[in-house]
Amino acid sequence: MVDTGYSMPSIQEPRRPGTKAPYRSYKKRRKNFRSRFSPAFLIVTVRVFTNSQALIDANGNIIAKYRKTHLVTAAPLDERPYFTAGDGFASCKIDKFNLGLGICYDLRFPEFYRTLAVNHGTNVLVNSSAWPFPRVEHLRILAMARAIENQSYLVLANRVGTDDEVTFCGTSAIIDPYGAIVAAASVDREELIQAELSEEVVNSVRSGMAVFAHRRRIFTGCRGSRAGCTSKDFATRYALPQREKNCT
Repeated sequence: MVDTGYSMPSIQEPRRPGTKAPYRSYKKRRKNFRSRFSPAFLIVTVRVFTNSQALIDANGNIIAKYRKTHLVTAAPLDERPYFTAGDGFASCKIDKFNLGLGICYDLRFPEFYRTLAVNHGTNVLVNSSAWPFPRVEHLRILAMARAIENQSYLVLANRVGTDDEVTFCGTSAIIDPYGAIVAAASVDREELIQAELSEEVVNSVRSGMAVFAHRRRIFTGCRGSRAGCTSKDFATRYALPQREKNCT
């Protein structure tokens, strides 16, 4: 939450619906760096608060938006009294890659990222997060697992510092489809990390072990014939609307 901090009292402060000041500020910064960026913001629309993420391109344009679908409830954190859950996926094609967006707690739901990979064709998963120290190992292991099982890059941006006596664990990372960490940040400092993404690596991993083709749909939780269910049934099972743009 770059505009409020991950602080529920700050989030509750009165705000004008549709406020876009944080977007304008970060759009200007992206023009200076000539890079793409995906921060998380608070968005207010007619008294509805959402934990949201925006993908901003090198020209400062917002090319994709995502509203967090899984609201965390794990002491001392509880988002449910403050936020409204989103109801859709967001993905965006950039050059040879298709980025799928997610926020923090979404990382604990493998079906969320599997749907992005299978039904939305993503090969780079992006997660911006405020993950606390007591579960730092969970963050590392879950991020690696999501990259491996979806044969995709995973770009994790986790905050550092303390809000409301909760300290966050950093360890931002870029993980390749093999599950190898190709770039990593420390647990307690603001740092910029970078890595080169390779379409050849994605293709090599996916052709070497075709896990998407080998999925037994009878185990996806779909109801129907003994043979399992179709990809359409799978999409219906985890039916959130698709919000995808071609942003090349």
